[in-house]
Amino acid sequence: MRGGAHNGFIPVHGGYKKLYSYQKAEIIHRATVHFVRRWIPRGSRTRDQMEQAARSGKQNIVEGSMASATSKEMEIKLTNVARASLEELLEDYRDFLKIRGIEEWPAEHPYAKRLRDLCRITDADYETFNKGVEHPDPAIAANVIIGLIRVASLLLDRQIKRLEKDFLAGGGLREGMTRARLAARNRAKR
Repeated sequence: MRGGAHNGFIPVHGGYKKLYSYQKAEIIHRATVHFVRRWIPRGSRTRDQMEQAARSGKQNIVEGSMASATSKEMEIKLTNVARASLEELLEDYRDFLKIRGIEEWPAEHPYAKRLRDLCRITDADYETFNKGVEHPDPAIAANVIIGLIRVASLLLDRQIKRLEKDFLAGGGLREGMTRARLAARNRAKR
């Protein structure tokens, strides 16, 4: 259930496609599928793990958003699983670079600065980053994806903090059910 009027005790939920964390995770997933198919040997366990970590980062945001209606705890847990999956993926990309003697871009690298500019585009999608993530040089492709993972991780960290704050302020489903029941009793007494 997204948007619109809401009269029950089950809160509005979903809407994950509007989350910047989801949008970046979706780009990371697609970029990782392209990357591993191009640069990681077929049949390699690393290839499968990277695809699964990228998928998990995206899908757990979706599942957490949808579970939020009935379990704020589950939403927080799944959002944190998404964050952990992206951290695992980040380490795989770093290993890829290290094994090949390729340097990870420092923050002041000109391409890193350009990537930060692209990440600030509100409606950025895969095509926004296509030139970098599908670059014929694996050093550039990996570093662009690493930059995207860093951004998504930062967004997820902020999202988790907001979810914690929202939970402390409004509680979960049980508190909402209690408030709705008490309000219904008070209306019935009038």
